[in-house]
Amino acid sequence: MARATKLIGAALLVGSVAGGLIWATRPVPRPPQEGSLRGGAAVSSIRSEPQTFNRLVGRDPVTDTVASLTHAKLVRVNRVTQELEPWLAESWTRSADGLSYSVRLRHGLTFSDQVPFTSADVVFTFQAVYDPKVGSALAESLRVGGKPLQVSAPDQDTVIITFPSLFGPGLRLLDNLPILPRHRLEPALKSGTLAEAWGVRTPPGEMAGLGPFVLAEYEAGQRLVFLRNPHYWRTDGSGIPLPYLERLTLEIVPDQNAELLRLQTGQTDFGQSEVRAEDYAALKRAADDGRLTLVDLGVGLDPDSLWFNLNPKSTGADPKRPWLQQVELRRAISHAVDRRAFADAVFLGAAVPVDGPITPGNRRWYDPGLPTYAFDRAAAARLLAGIGLADRDGDGALEDARGVPARFTLITQKGNTALERGASFLREDLRQVGLVVDVVPLDFGALVTRLEHGDYEAIYFRFLTTDLDPALNLDLWLSSGGAHVWHPSQAKPATDWERRIDELMAQQVATLDEARRKALFDEVQRIFAGELPIIHFAAPRVYVATSTRILNATPSLLRPAILWNPDPLAVRRPGGTGN
Repeated sequence: MARATKLIGAALLVGSVAGGLIWATRPVPRPPQEGSLRGGAAVSSIRSEPQTFNRLVGRDPVTDTVASLTHAKLVRVNRVTQELEPWLAESWTRSADGLSYSVRLRHGLTFSDQVPFTSADVVFTFQAVYDPKVGSALAESLRVGGKPLQVSAPDQDTVIITFPSLFGPGLRLLDNLPILPRHRLEPALKSGTLAEAWGVRTPPGEMAGLGPFVLAEYEAGQRLVFLRNPHYWRTDGSGIPLPYLERLTLEIVPDQNAELLRLQTGQTDFGQSEVRAEDYAALKRAADDGRLTLVDLGVGLDPDSLWFNLNPKSTGADPKRPWLQQVELRRAISHAVDRRAFADAVFLGAAVPVDGPITPGNRRWYDPGLPTYAFDRAAAARLLAGIGLADRDGDGALEDARGVPARFTLITQKGNTALERGASFLREDLRQVGLVVDVVPLDFGALVTRLEHGDYEAIYFRFLTTDLDPALNLDLWLSSGGAHVWHPSQAKPATDWERRIDELMAQQVATLDEARRKALFDEVQRIFAGELPIIHFAAPRVYVATSTRILNATPSLLRPAILWNPDPLAVRRPGGTGN
């Protein structure tokens, strides 16, 4: 897999102490350039509006991007190397029993409003994320065995973080938690209104963070403008303060064709999404002409996903068609779809067939020995006949024993061309085995609303991976998880196989033995492959394009591909290298 080789602030194991490990950080190297890298402005496109500026409650990708620009974390997972890096934490040690971490904070840091950062802000952030009145979108992912972490502060520069039980990834769990300013938000927490704080109508001057930029302007439907945080704490290898950019603008461009045109004409420098398959040829020509930089990151982490509503009590469930919830239907569909043809048609060949949610792009956790479903329409027909579906009137479409058509509605995201093509391909392949599929494209917000309310029969969509370690995606794997999309937030496992996955993931999370963790997750993947609560067909290759003005980009398979690491971004001056 081709990856950028520039590593910024990579973590380095420097020694061991009694009872645990101590981590420190290498200085940020300054790339060889002529002249200064400081100054200049860059423009990125984004596809949608932010729902809020409050990352504790916002789930959308734009809110997450805004948080990565304006806030900082205790530790960070480098999205290129996948290594854990010290960030606001300067170093840490782990106790002999593996449950507690003593975290030493960087001294002398200030928020963007020049108020000093201390351990009290860390304690406050954890209090906020776990407060039930806040209802934080991050709370579930920051629990271990359903229990919160315990956080205390013996002094201003130290926090003690205690896990309720052993947790294999350790502090990696904290990669998605921005540290918030207690002095700004504590009144809202005490009054029970923190969930409403920092909405999109909040004046930018009322917010503060520890990130490289500050939000200066938000014009709904148009753009977000960020300015360099002059009080940011990081420097490059020469001691020059980061970030290099003085200004960063996120232009809101919902239409993918318009987004492409802006990149080609130089109106934007990069986007937040990977290159569409149909745009690759044009962007490759532009790259060959020296107008753009095009990077092949390899097989992506996010395969397309088809799932049925398996909650029998939901709005979308139909007691007259119980076969919609039977595993034989899902297995038949998996056999009925030609995955190689799917990859060629939907992604123009720039994809690999897959049978599960973990793709070859996730080299650490991918199981190459996973059972697969060969393209076999005869096998699909046998499975469908086994649940009573047959062509009883000779019209080429199946019906059940009561004459109810074997038909379902598949919703997908409107305007996402890969999803729309994929849904159309599925409709045609399934028609060949007698299943009638009504494809209904919906706007993103409407689709999410239908999903959250269980008001659907089937969905064709794509999840965005946030971390490669399955222990940090428990909301998908556990039956109690909110992202267990086919039947979310179960009080107790609805099926024996979900109960078994719960047990295996509990074991997987609670061991520090990496080989054991891999073996346990391989078993989870095998159960998943047999039951197929989500059916996968192909994982696209990921290409990222940037203007040749952009320097020091370290693109990642994980979104946001460029802005996960905004500090070293710089722009080339017209007659030289810096700006």
